[in-house]
Amino acid sequence: MKIGIDKIGFYTPHLYVDMNKLAEARGVEPAKFTIGIGQSEMSVAPLTQDPVTLAANAALDMLDETDRAHIDMVLFGTESGIDHSKAAAVYVHRLLDLKPEARAVELKQACYGATAAIQLAKGHIALNPDSKVLVLASDIARYGLNTPGESTQGAGAVALIISANPRVLELDDETVYYTSDIMDFWRPVYSNTAYVDGKFSNEQYMAFFKQVWEQYKEKSNRSIHDMEAICFHMPYTKMGLKALRQILDEGNEADQQRLQDHYQTSTTYNRNVGNIYTGSLYLSLLSLLEQAENIQSGARIGMYSYGSGAVGEFFSGVLAEHFRENLYLDRHRELFAERKEISIAEYEEQFVKTLPTDGSTLELDITKDPASICVTGITEHMRQYTNKNK
Repeated sequence: MKIGIDKIGFYTPHLYVDMNKLAEARGVEPAKFTIGIGQSEMSVAPLTQDPVTLAANAALDMLDETDRAHIDMVLFGTESGIDHSKAAAVYVHRLLDLKPEARAVELKQACYGATAAIQLAKGHIALNPDSKVLVLASDIARYGLNTPGESTQGAGAVALIISANPRVLELDDETVYYTSDIMDFWRPVYSNTAYVDGKFSNEQYMAFFKQVWEQYKEKSNRSIHDMEAICFHMPYTKMGLKALRQILDEGNEADQQRLQDHYQTSTTYNRNVGNIYTGSLYLSLLSLLEQAENIQSGARIGMYSYGSGAVGEFFSGVLAEHFRENLYLDRHRELFAERKEISIAEYEEQFVKTLPTDGSTLELDITKDPASICVTGITEHMRQYTNKNK
């Protein structure tokens, strides 16, 4: 049975910061951000958007009645969840009007959560071929103003439907994974910003890639020649390139050129959104599929997932026949075109705004947020949401 990605959608907030201007405001050379880490713009989430609404907006327009009738599992990968107990998936389940006969669960392992969700979904479909699973990868990356990690922030979500006979990407059976208890990046429950040992994290990201790549070659009997492209988790767009360069000498000149060209294409969306943690790998995949005009059905795409702490996984899939007809390129172009640039002062003002944590009632003005699904406020410690389409 072929199982894989049947649909894939994306959402990012309507506000963004130009990285050249952020660099100038921080007194650093703009090339450090635009070339050194490879970022051009950074999405900024207003108070009316959180990981729940980002995920719901990513999935909203791609779901049809057939999907709603068959989705019996919602898996939400995030490391910026809004509640220590209640799964973000449950909120999205209601906002999207999914049937009650469904499981709804949140998964957490840094940026790896959505990959775990996809693999769990694959097992569920194998046992229940008529089912569909909605996988959500949604995060708001926050490190704080004037911190070393500020330039690698971002906000956004990717939504995927996993099913039998997928119309976008058929997942291969071979997948490999590796876990080691390390402290390269973490966010204690008392902190709303992350802590990171940047140099160590970069080293581990690359080491884990080499580890799972060697495992994958042995398990699958495939090599670099079998990969049309490899997509990477991207905390910033230069990170994946560093990992890719570790294995380029395994291929001939044509392999090296193809993989590097496709890599650059796969960074297009990430470069203009920033780090979205669990969704970063899948935003890279989406960028590749929607921007690379020379990729054909039947091509094999490798994918490297990494979640600090740490878990790494390498797996692959083959593009389905007519996969382009099942993408939402025009919708995503419109999403980017309608974004609004804000000044550094406006960004800083937005960044320090937070929802109350003392139970105070707060009503938010959602008229300036073009998203269909928004946070409307807080009442008795409970976040309030609305779907404007209802």
